[in-house]
Amino acid sequence: MDLSLKNKEWKEFLFPEIFEIKKGFYNKKPKSSKMGKIPFLGATKDNNGITEFYTLNEIEQSSKTGNGKNEPLDKKIFKGNCIAVTNNGSVGHAYYQITDFTCSHDINPLYLKDYQLNKHIAKFLIASIEKQKVCFEYARKWRPIRMVKSKILLPVNSKGKPDYEFMETYMRNKEQERINAYINYITARIKKLEKTKPVIPLKEKKWKEFVINEIFEQIQRGKRLKKSDHTPGKIPYVSSTAFNNGIDDFIGNKNNVRIFSNCISIANSGSVGASFYHPYKFIASDHVTKLENKSFNKHIYLFLSTITKRLGEKYSFNREISDKRIKREKILLPINDENLPDYEYMENYMKNLELERLKKYLKYKMDN
Repeated sequence: MDLSLKNKEWKEFLFPEIFEIKKGFYNKKPKSSKMGKIPFLGATKDNNGITEFYTLNEIEQSSKTGNGKNEPLDKKIFKGNCIAVTNNGSVGHAYYQITDFTCSHDINPLYLKDYQLNKHIAKFLIASIEKQKVCFEYARKWRPIRMVKSKILLPVNSKGKPDYEFMETYMRNKEQERINAYINYITARIKKLEKTKPVIPLKEKKWKEFVINEIFEQIQRGKRLKKSDHTPGKIPYVSSTAFNNGIDDFIGNKNNVRIFSNCISIANSGSVGASFYHPYKFIASDHVTKLENKSFNKHIYLFLSTITKRLGEKYSFNREISDKRIKREKILLPINDENLPDYEYMENYMKNLELERLKKYLKYKMDN
């Protein structure tokens, strides 16, 4: 089969020709006991659209007003093996949902007509669906009443019908290319790490408290940049989110911003204490603080970011880590025979951890 997209014939279809379009449930997001396994999908571009997990009972007891039941449970639960599209907020983002889920009315669940959907066909369709995002900027919503008039461009077979067999084969081929490339990368990475010096367990190591400014040479807050002042670009913008390595956007601003690299960012407000290592250049908001020591490498930073993250335990209930506070904070670190931070141990510990994880991943991929 010729898998060239350029050589393939394409045709426009109305969404209702391809999908059964359903409305999400107009519902107030219920409280969560953190015990549930049913995903709740909302108007977000992250985490495959999932914003929380609930039990059946929590979903059944929820309502539009938040006071008691207002609709039968079967109207709140949607079958899996579909594509969920955000129609509000992060409009036009689409996700494949394999399991049953519940959602807000900011989601349009799409069920494929006349063919059995699978993850590979879904991924191909999602790429085409998300081309529509540009049509729904500036607070325009993509509710079902508009979606029924939208069109999607798809490859077709000799009968002029959507060529789902081609879509599946194309995506399977692309997936295998990525897997092969990653396996080659992992194999080479394992080879480099195999000579790493073994270390004793963390619980057998001696630890000591150190003031943060004894560990990091540079401690500096980012600079305020309003969302409305963001310009399109490719530089990561790091803010106080606890997800996606702290990256909240990609922007092109060059003036009146602070650009850092090869350091740890720690959220000083919002998701206080969220810490991430950044080997790349990024623009820091005023909601994060840079922790830098030019003598540290990737593995030392990764070890330290797990330690600095624990500062968040002290700053719940909307307390912020001010510039003065963070310089006075103390962190517990493994030490050497001279009672100094044992950076060699930290580095080797993280290398051994990485080696262990890579070997497990490689075995999984080889077995599957």
